[in-house]
Amino acid sequence: MPVFIYQLSLLLYRIGAKLFSPFSLKTRLFVKGHRVALKTVKQKIKGNTNPVAWFHCASLGEFEQGRPIIEKFKEVFPTYKILLTFFSPSGYEVRKEYKYADYITYLPWDTKSNAKKLIEMVNPSIAIFVKYEFWHFFIKELKNKNIPILSTSSIFRPDQIYFKPFGRFNLNILKNVSHFFVQTRASKNLLNEFGIDQVNVAGDTRFDRVADIEKNRKDLPLVQQFKGNNKLMVIGSCWPEDLEVLINFINASDLRFIIAPHELEGGCIEQIQKESLKKTILYSQLNGLNGDEEVLIIDNIGLLSSLYGYGEYAFVGGAFKSGLHNILEAAAFGVPIFFGNKNYQKFNEAVELINLGGAVAVGSYTELRDQFNVFTEETALQIAGQVNKDYVRDNTGATDKIISFCQKLLTP
Repeated sequence: MPVFIYQLSLLLYRIGAKLFSPFSLKTRLFVKGHRVALKTVKQKIKGNTNPVAWFHCASLGEFEQGRPIIEKFKEVFPTYKILLTFFSPSGYEVRKEYKYADYITYLPWDTKSNAKKLIEMVNPSIAIFVKYEFWHFFIKELKNKNIPILSTSSIFRPDQIYFKPFGRFNLNILKNVSHFFVQTRASKNLLNEFGIDQVNVAGDTRFDRVADIEKNRKDLPLVQQFKGNNKLMVIGSCWPEDLEVLINFINASDLRFIIAPHELEGGCIEQIQKESLKKTILYSQLNGLNGDEEVLIIDNIGLLSSLYGYGEYAFVGGAFKSGLHNILEAAAFGVPIFFGNKNYQKFNEAVELINLGGAVAVGSYTELRDQFNVFTEETALQIAGQVNKDYVRDNTGATDKIISFCQKLLTP
C-alpha cells in the first residue's frame, strides 16, 4: 500500500505539472525535461567506456553544495565521467553547461521501469545524492545492483516524515543508503536512534564552496562604478514579502543598494521600480550608468555570490516565505547579515550566526532600522564581519572528508 500511495502521489504531481504548464515557462521546461530525460541520457552516454559517478541535485541550491565534491572528485578520479541530474529547472536550466560534468540532464520520473533503464544504461560505480531527495525506485535499484549510495550535506530533524509513525516507508528508503555524511551531530544521533548507523558528521560542503567563491570572486567593474565611495547593502534572493520590510528602509537610507530578486518573473523587479523613491537601474543597463542611480536591480542569474563582496551589509531573503536562502555566501565576505524572523530556525548557520553576533533576524521596517543602526558604528561593523568570516573558515573541510571516503571505496 505505501508503494501505491507513493506512485499515485508522483502521478498526481506529474498531471498537475502538465495542467499548469501552459501558464508557466518554468513548468513547461520541467515537464519537457523530465519527459525526455531517459532519451537524453541514452544519447549522451552512448559509447562511453569510462566508469561513471552519478551526482543528483534537486535544484540550484543543492548543486552549490554538490559542486565542491564534483570538482574535487573530477580532480582525484580523472578517468571517471560525471553524470549530473536535476529535478528542478532552476537547477538544470542554470547549470546545463557546467564544465565539470560530462552528462547533464533532468532526472527521469521515479518509476520502477525508469530506475532499471537508467541504472542499466549508466552503470554508475557510485551514486551521490546531495542533501535532499531520496527516490524510492532509484535507490532500491542501486541497492539491488550493489552500487554505493552516498548522501552528502544531509540534515535531519525530528519533524520530518521519515521519523513519524506513518513514515516507515520513507525511513526504509533512507536505510538503503550506503552512507550518510550529515551536517550536524543532531542529525547523526537522530539517524542512529532509528537504526541507521552508517553515518559520519562531515559538515556542510557549502562552506567549502563559499570559501572558494570568496577567494576567487568575480571582478565586476561596472558594479564598483555603481558603488563608488558609498556604503552598500546587497539584498540577495529577494521576494515581495521581503520588500514589505525593506522598501521603507531603502527609501529612508543613505546607502546604495544592490537587489537580486529570487525570481526574475513574477513582478518583483517591477515592484522595486515602482515603490523605490530612489533612481533604479537594471544590471543589463549598467553601460548607461549616469552616476546618480542608488538602486541596482540584478536582472540575470549567477552573480549574487560575487556581489556580496561589494557590500558592507547584506540582507538575505526567503525567511518570510518557505525558508531562508543561503546566508553563507554573504558570511564568507565578512559582512553583517539581516534576514526575516520567520522561517530561519531550521538553518543551523542562521541560528549560530545570530548567537555569535554576526546576523540579525528582523520582522519589520522599524526592527531593521534599529538593528542596522547598531552596525553603523565602525567597530561593531568590523567585529560582526570578522565573526562571519571566521565562522566560514572554521567550518570548511567537508569535501575532503567525503572524497577521502570515496578513495577508500573506489580505489582497488
